[in-house]
Amino acid sequence: MVQLAPRTAQRLSPARWLSPLKQSPLSLVESLATPHAVDSYLALVNPMLTVRRMRAVVTEVQHPTADSVTLTLKPTRQWKGFEAGQFVQLGVVVDGVRHTRCYSPACSQYRGDGRIVLTIKAHPEGIVSNHLQRHARPGLVLDLGAADGTFTLPQRRPGKVLLVSGGSGITPVLSMLHTLCDEGYTGDVVFLHYAYTANDVPHRDELLALAERHDNVRVVLAYTDQQVGGDLHGFFGKAHLEAVAPWWAGAETFLCGPPGLMRSVRDFYEGAGLAAKLHVEEFAPAPVALPDGEVSGAITFARSGVTAENSGSSLLEQAEAAGLTPEYGCRMGICFSCTAVKKSGCTTNVLTGAVDTDPDREIQLCISVPNGDVALDI
Repeated sequence: MVQLAPRTAQRLSPARWLSPLKQSPLSLVESLATPHAVDSYLALVNPMLTVRRMRAVVTEVQHPTADSVTLTLKPTRQWKGFEAGQFVQLGVVVDGVRHTRCYSPACSQYRGDGRIVLTIKAHPEGIVSNHLQRHARPGLVLDLGAADGTFTLPQRRPGKVLLVSGGSGITPVLSMLHTLCDEGYTGDVVFLHYAYTANDVPHRDELLALAERHDNVRVVLAYTDQQVGGDLHGFFGKAHLEAVAPWWAGAETFLCGPPGLMRSVRDFYEGAGLAAKLHVEEFAPAPVALPDGEVSGAITFARSGVTAENSGSSLLEQAEAAGLTPEYGCRMGICFSCTAVKKSGCTTNVLTGAVDTDPDREIQLCISVPNGDVALDI
């Protein structure tokens, strides 16, 4: 008789060949689909048919201004909703390359059909924003991330609310306004929006309609380049606040807009000793603050075998300048899409000023600058 070696006997053990049957049906299917995810196969049949990955299909496209696009999206079943003021990551394939960007829904968090509305302004060098503004059509399927962000209304709604926005920063505060109206909020609300001209105000008719239907809501449009029409003209200042919301000091203020407006409002509130009553969301790239002293050293992208002289810019920009294509999203330290492991070296976080000297640490490339030699696992 031939005796099986213990190793072979173990391989034929019923416990081993029965073990896959103990897996969940989904896990079993995924193991059989390796090396590709199940969703990769399902996408060949229907991109909206997913198991794990969340997507959304464009159901409506509008162009509220000459340089923007409003998309209505229907998410897949994995969507858990959002709170007014939060943002989502949108994944878009442009010329065969997948890009991710962060956008804030402009609709109420209580929208009955579960769809979300994004208004996107096309920036001169914006790959994704220009692509969507020019080419988005109903039926386009996009990757969608879960809602995130802390720029939200407090759970206990304040007695008075001041919403201030400028340009494309209108979307998160417009969502707040829609949400408050849907809740039947009865406190005073002033929505103060800054734009170049009347033609540069997305959702203008929508805003005016909300003010018409709700006696406690006042919409104020301030034009910086148009001297007729509108409610105010010129740039933000105390006179504007006193004219439209004389109770501003006792209100909670929510602000989102371009850097100039953000800086003016923040400086004003800090000077008035009311910084705690100002809540802000910034969707502008973080300014790169170079470390003290001369820029020196080299950046080593270990996995790619590429080394480049340190230019002093962010590690994301230096990786791109070296011909690499690391994944990124917001480029301002919000979405954490561009994290990578720092193998060695010293970096500075330009948002917080924190210095990191520990090896084998994940850092955000878009808001990290190198201090001397740095090696990254890219």
